[in-house]
Amino acid sequence: MRQAVMFVVVGVVLIALCAAVLLLLYEAPDDRRAVLIAALIAVVTQGVAYAIARGMAAKNVIAGWGLGAMLRLAVLVVFALLVVQRFGLPSGPATISLALFLFVTTLVEPLFLKS
Repeated sequence: MRQAVMFVVVGVVLIALCAAVLLLLYEAPDDRRAVLIAALIAVVTQGVAYAIARGMAAKNVIAGWGLGAMLRLAVLVVFALLVVQRFGLPSGPATISLALFLFVTTLVEPLFLKS
C-alpha cells in the first residue's frame, strides 16, 4: 500500500513539474486548460495502470506492466480522437501534454513495482 501511495505522490509531483513547464510555453487560455485537463487524466490513468501492474505482480509483473501500457495507449488515442474535439481543446497542446505526462510517470513506475 505504501508503494502505491508513494507512486501516486511521485506521479503527481512529476506531472505538476511538467505542467508548470508547459504552462510557461503555452500562454493562450485554451492551451492552458488543455494542459490541466491532460494532467488530471494522466494522474487517474497512471493510478489505474499502476494498480493493474501491482495486482498482477505476484503472478507476472511484465504482463501487468504490459496491460498498463496498453491502457495508457488506449487513453491517449481516445483522448486525441474524441475528447479533444468534444471539449474544443487545441489538439497540439492537449495531446502533447498527455503523452508527456504518461511517458514521464511511466519511466518511474518500475521503481515502485519492486516487492
